[in-house]
Amino acid sequence: MNNTSKEFLAEQEEACKDPMWSYYFALENKDVDIKKCQEAACKSPAYAYYFAKYIKEANIEKCQEAACKDYGYAYDFAKDIEGANIEYCQKATYKNSYWAKRFAEDIPGADQRKYKIYSIL
Repeated sequence: MNNTSKEFLAEQEEACKDPMWSYYFALENKDVDIKKCQEAACKSPAYAYYFAKYIKEANIEKCQEAACKDYGYAYDFAKDIEGANIEYCQKATYKNSYWAKRFAEDIPGADQRKYKIYSIL
């Protein structure tokens, strides 16, 4: 099945109704509409992170924006994704003391000074 067949396009359309299925569709098929699958995957912080980690054509900035809506995925994104904006990811963890502390301790390039300021607020 190629990416122009009606069947393939219908399957892609159906998969892109759900973040999990859009991620798996992009992972398992060649010549998918990456933008369309990524847009659907990025409705979930988890699948935005997985999309960035395992789909080489992913737009890292768009995935990061979605993944960083969750403290834990902000941490994972900074830790695992090459090209992640560390400052952006760290800022996403400030509202949760556990993830803010862990981020400051574990992520190279994390701003220790800002962590200390936010930890006392």
